[in-house]
Amino acid sequence: MRRVIDQVFKFGIVGVIAAAIDFGILFILTSFFDVFYLLSAAIAYIVSTAFNYIASMRYVFVSKYDKTEKNKELLIFLVLSLIGLGINEFFMWFFVEKYNIYYILAKVIATVIVMAWNFITRKFFLEGNS
Repeated sequence: MRRVIDQVFKFGIVGVIAAAIDFGILFILTSFFDVFYLLSAAIAYIVSTAFNYIASMRYVFVSKYDKTEKNKELLIFLVLSLIGLGINEFFMWFFVEKYNIYYILAKVIATVIVMAWNFITRKFFLEGNS
């Protein structure tokens, strides 16, 4: 149990940094460059996910794949992340367009949902039993 608590803590630290990257890019692209908020959100998500992959697999999760299977690990991570992107985009659209919520607040809600998806699926699909 202690290991999972430590892991959630590390996941949180990596997540805060990734979220800062995500929200920063989203805000800058949307507010300063007038990029449509869903396109900004997708670009920001992709950049922050790249950071998250590197940091998560180095500091949070112990991979169940050996060095020869890293491509498989990356493919699984990308598939899970693409699903996460879809979840993120859907909830941002839903809250902004259906409930007229400010796009940054919609992003906060979407981030909480996607964060749960990311932790559970990455733990299940990417981590070994060590």
